Amino acid sequence: MNSERKVHPTPPTLFPNPIPTLSPIAFMPCTLLDRTQQDIIDSSMATLLRKVWESVSNRSCSTSDSSALRPTQITSTSTSTSSASSYLSLGPLFDEIPLDILLQILRLVGPKDTVKLSCLSRAWILLVSDNRLWVYFLQNHDHDPWDSVFFSELNLRSGYPLRTFPSQTGELSFMRIYGLRAQVPGSVIIDGGSGYCKFGWSKYASPSGQTATFLEFGNIESPMYSRLRHFFATIYNRMQVKPSSQPIVLSIPICHYDDTESAKASRRQLKDAIHTVLFDMNVPAVCAVNQATLALYAARRTSGIVVNIGFQVTSVVPILHGKVMHKVGVEVIGLGAMKLTGFLRELMQQNNINFESLYTVRTLKENLCYVAADYKAELSKDTQASLEVSAVGCFTLSKERFQTGEILFQPRMAGVIAMGLHQAVALCMDHCHAAGLAGDEAWFKTIVLSGGTACLPGLAERLEKELHELFPPSLANGIRVIPPAYGADTAWFGAKFISNLSTFPSSWCKTKKHFRRKSRVNLMW
Repeated sequence: MNSERKVHPTPPTLFPNPIPTLSPIAFMPCTLLDRTQQDIIDSSMATLLRKVWESVSNRSCSTSDSSALRPTQITSTSTSTSSASSYLSLGPLFDEIPLDILLQILRLVGPKDTVKLSCLSRAWILLVSDNRLWVYFLQNHDHDPWDSVFFSELNLRSGYPLRTFPSQTGELSFMRIYGLRAQVPGSVIIDGGSGYCKFGWSKYASPSGQTATFLEFGNIESPMYSRLRHFFATIYNRMQVKPSSQPIVLSIPICHYDDTESAKASRRQLKDAIHTVLFDMNVPAVCAVNQATLALYAARRTSGIVVNIGFQVTSVVPILHGKVMHKVGVEVIGLGAMKLTGFLRELMQQNNINFESLYTVRTLKENLCYVAADYKAELSKDTQASLEVSAVGCFTLSKERFQTGEILFQPRMAGVIAMGLHQAVALCMDHCHAAGLAGDEAWFKTIVLSGGTACLPGLAERLEKELHELFPPSLANGIRVIPPAYGADTAWFGAKFISNLSTFPSSWCKTKKHFRRKSRVNLMW
């Protein structure tokens, strides 16, 4: 639990390889250029585009039909003239070039030089702002996958609470989004976790380190403020960065599940303590989001049921439009990753195999164990497999490989008196159906798995199968179980989606001033 990954050192310049930034001015039409500057841009860009056009045209003539090679006509709608629309000229060098070829040329030119063309004329402004062009640049120049960029910009850019009906794609200017994303400062991301915490830069491909979760960090008998301050100070020290330099996005572990007043007060108290500590450390802006909600975002969903297999317990959390539905009810099973590891250890001890550390058992669980589609049928199969654990030795497992994960569906095998995972999820779905919170029942038929143990092969398929058997066809139709999108780091990547938004940090973060003002009115969350 306290094992650490190698931390990437952060130089004084904050990022080792800062991405190129584009000034907001670069994404605005240049109307103040003098004639000499415009002539220089016109001449140089014309020469460049002519050369590219010649090479592209030679390749395209043999494959394009005549309709694809029509001259370009840029249409401008104007209310100040009697005509509904008029054609704008790109200039004598380019008016005869087909639009699709021009867009191919601009792709080769790249985003920086493409933006400069908006200085030439209104026709060029209309051409270079074409959404298709900037979608291409986002697909090929942004460090995040396009499907993640599209989901987050469409659904999350307005901040919390999420819009019930997000903006349509046509309303988004991907040229503007590209420019804003290039300037997003990045942030520190801390996934609080329930077993261990993962942290790193939002511009990194994955978390750079891990430590104990703040719920177990330091002396648990110390006041919460002292523990939290020690926890955050340790992470900032390991990342070699000043707290005042960047915003922070933090995932809050799932706890205090009920809709009672005492549970609400406990959730609010924990969140307020986190904000207080971070603002006292001069962090400029803080975004604290529930861990289950971040896992849902990582699966590119804003509504659904998140099944989080934590360190000690498993939580079944209904979420609608990014908000945890505490009134519907969060189901909790007293069975988590630690219990599965312990059960595997017991099974192996029955075969006279003993361990000094649970780390070896956990390694075997993560690499050899799986969930059987049919437990009884699996018992008659040869399932033997071996694994060499570094500095410990070689181990061979057989039935233990699928018996370990089976306790999620049959807890009594491990001496735990509780509902099976499929039963808890079905109960949550029943409550969602009865609550009638949305006109479309499909929202609670999407089940997203989260947590390291949720990565066990076969778990998603088995849970989906069990749910289809529990419900009548009318309700079972459309049920889908989605495995963790990014493995054990799923919540961290959900936070990364937020951190790299074009509207970050203003749309999602609280500043110290905002937090103090909200604290006075004692808002519920």
